Parts: sequence; C-alpha cells; structure tokens
Amino acid sequence: MEVTVENGGSYEVGKSGWGKSLPVPSIQEIMRSDSQSVPQRYIHENKDRPIISEDLADSLEIPVIDFSFLAKGDEDEVQKLHLACKDWGFFQVINHGVKEEILEKMKAAVAAFFELPFQEKKKYAKAENEIEGYGQNFVVSEHQKLDWSDMIYLFTLPPQNRNFKFWPLSLPGFKEALEEYSREMQKIAEELQANFSVLMGLKRDGLKRLQGGELKQGIRMNYYPICSRPDLVLGISPHSDGTSFTLLMQDDDVTGLQIKHNEAWVPVKPIPNSLVVNIGDATEIQSNGMYKSIEHRAITNEKKPRISIATFMFPDDEQEIGPLETMIDDQNHPKLYRNIKYVDYVREKFSRKMEGKAHTQFAKLHTSNR
Repeated sequence: MEVTVENGGSYEVGKSGWGKSLPVPSIQEIMRSDSQSVPQRYIHENKDRPIISEDLADSLEIPVIDFSFLAKGDEDEVQKLHLACKDWGFFQVINHGVKEEILEKMKAAVAAFFELPFQEKKKYAKAENEIEGYGQNFVVSEHQKLDWSDMIYLFTLPPQNRNFKFWPLSLPGFKEALEEYSREMQKIAEELQANFSVLMGLKRDGLKRLQGGELKQGIRMNYYPICSRPDLVLGISPHSDGTSFTLLMQDDDVTGLQIKHNEAWVPVKPIPNSLVVNIGDATEIQSNGMYKSIEHRAITNEKKPRISIATFMFPDDEQEIGPLETMIDDQNHPKLYRNIKYVDYVREKFSRKMEGKAHTQFAKLHTSNR
C-alpha cells in the first residue's frame, strides 16, 4: 500500500523559503493496515531509544506559572517566570483566560482532520521544498530514522502569511476553530513577550519594538498513533525549537512530552486546560544564554493515540537577532552569539534532521562560522 505524503502539484519554494523536507510515508496510514509491526526505518538506534523508567525524573515537575498574576504585574510571579526560564526553559501556564470551549474546539478540529480519509488529507500535502502543509518536516535523507507521527503545519499570523491551499477549508468548523485559537495564543504570547522584555532589561514593549512589531505565528498539529513497541521508536526526535518561544496544548489524558533536565528525560505531566511554554533558540540568543532553549522529545504508547498542538512564535524573516546589549557584560557575561538574520538561522535549522541542539552551534561565536 502506497501511503507516501507528497503533493503531486507545484514544487515552487514556499512563501517563507525556510527550507524543504523529503516526502515520507504516513505512519497513521501504515498503522491502519498493520498495527502490530514496526517498520525498520522507525526503529531508533539503541542510544536514542526512550528508556521507560520509574526513576527520579518521573517525580520531577516543571514549574507552573499563574498567568493571571503575571498579567497583573505580580513581582513574585515575574520572579518565578525568570527562574523557570533560567533553570528549566519550560513551564506550564494556568489561569491563562482562554475559555475551555475554545481549547476543546481546537482539539476537536485537529482530531477531525486526522480522521479524514488519507486521499482527502493528501490534498493538503506539502511539496518537497515547502515546510507548510500535511506530512513531515526535517527529513533530509532517505536513510535517516523517521518519527512516529504525522503533522500539518500552517502559518497563521499575520493573516497575509496564510496559504489557504494547505487549510482543510471543506472540514466544517476547522478554519473558525483555528482562527479563534490562533488569536487567543497571540494574546498570551504578547503578555509573555512583554515580561521577557522586562526580564532582559528593556521596557515592556522593548522586544516588540526591536523586532519591528508583532511576533509571527505558525501552528503545528501533531498526531501520534499507538505503537506496539514504544520502546523502539520516538514520536518526535530530541530537538529545541527555532522560535522565540512556543505554546503547546497537550493531550490532557496522555503524557508524551519529555524535556531534558540535568541530563535526564523528565515527563511533562499534563495539567488539564493548561499550556506548556518553552523558550526557543531566538530567545536564548537574545538573552545571551541566560534563558536556554531546551531539548525535548515525544514518546509513544500502546494504548491511546495522542494529539498535540504547538503554536510557534517567531520574529520576522528579515529581523536580525543577537544578544541584547542589556544582556552583555564584557567582564562577567561576554557576547556568546553572533548577530544573524532570523531567516538565515531558520534555514540552517531546516537543512538538517532534528538532532538535539546541534543547529544552535551555527549562531555561537566560538564556532568556525564566526
């Protein structure tokens, strides 16, 4: 059965020109025809496989930030945010003010998309040299190990960045649910960006002004089928995000996300109706390494498919990113990263498979890219 996700149509470079990714099979479709076997190309090397353990990491909990306090300027909560970004690079946000109904509608819309017949989903497939659409990204070789997931990635804000050929507009309620969810994520992102700005020694609108206006937004919707051997595969390989920061809505019932903390993989246990936020590479660079973008991955399970929705917030392509003057101190905190146009950084990231934080070396001053 041929289930490769590729768009037989145009092969023009996508609007962003960020990069390309080879067409790969749909693991959801493979599992529909044979749910017990694990194709060889998905079996990771021993060193990369998830170790299913009940050790100390399982008892650790990532920080929780109360957004309602943050939005009021509560100094204790701002300090908690600083420590969460510095020590973990990840935190869960509660009391964010987004109605549960909006979150549920978004989850339902994504579930409905992945339940469509494969031939219908294929209409929204990405071409090889586009990163937007249905399929998979970061596949740069016919030999690399594949992740146990399918995804659809869409640019959502500003509205002129939307390419509706990739949107399943015939799916009732999908466009409305995505637009409403996208607006709510933008509101949360604006408040978070204002707080990061203050923490990095600027005024509340400092980062926004430096970056020439609103952060751009893209949303990646992931589907992880069940797997008969979750110890052999990865839902998503270890990586950090090339964003300013990312807002993730997890599945409330299934733990799949793990983050690397003190060299251990820590599961991020879902808090119902919360959002998980992680620092992206652009913020690590701007903060001169004070706030780290952290490696994370997703694992699979035998019992229940899982959906997650990642909202990526990022600067304009032409924006130069580099350590803020307020974060550089020649004596104690010398400049660690070079200034680089955001689009050049992202193209470097998309030119390679997901491999931890290897791509961040591209921006560091001590490398040969100086």
